[in-house]
Amino acid sequence: MKILKQPINSERWLAVGLLVAVVLLIGAVLIVPLAGKGMELNEEKEGLLFKLQQYQRILAKKDAVIASMDKIKQQHDEQGYFNSQQTDALASAEMQNFIKKTIVDAGGQLSSTQAIPVSVKEGFSRITVRVRMTGNSDVLRAVLYKIETSTPLIIVDQIDIRPMRGRRSVLTHKIEQSNDLNVNFQAVSFMRKQPE
Repeated sequence: MKILKQPINSERWLAVGLLVAVVLLIGAVLIVPLAGKGMELNEEKEGLLFKLQQYQRILAKKDAVIASMDKIKQQHDEQGYFNSQQTDALASAEMQNFIKKTIVDAGGQLSSTQAIPVSVKEGFSRITVRVRMTGNSDVLRAVLYKIETSTPLIIVDQIDIRPMRGRRSVLTHKIEQSNDLNVNFQAVSFMRKQPE
């Protein structure tokens, strides 16, 4: 009888071994891919969590950035670089009066001013005035300095300077030299485009 028990024992071990092999095979086919997918999802979750923390840090700074932008805008408005008139026509008229006063105060003579049609680019209106004046080099220097250091900001563009022809002397009938200059230039100022 002892001989019969041994093969049954080894058959049991063989059956148990096959069962373990089948369980391991099923585990390898089902559990390993699930575990791999779980690890992949965990890595994706960690990446998204990192991005979320970055966005939270950025959002935490939002109020400080908005406050800084408001402060910069307020400082910019206080500097008065842009013309603050309500319309382009008023801004042009104000600029013409300023230029006229500047030329007269410097001892020059204003020949004419002419408003050039306003052009709008990137939310700003470009107000341009064509100016003709006469005066000597000291007058011209004083006028240009006053215009370029004014508030709101005025830029001198397309300047043309020519010497004036001298006058003929009544006594000697010779042309006397003149220190005066004929000056043509454009003065340009900017204003924010008004909402329509």
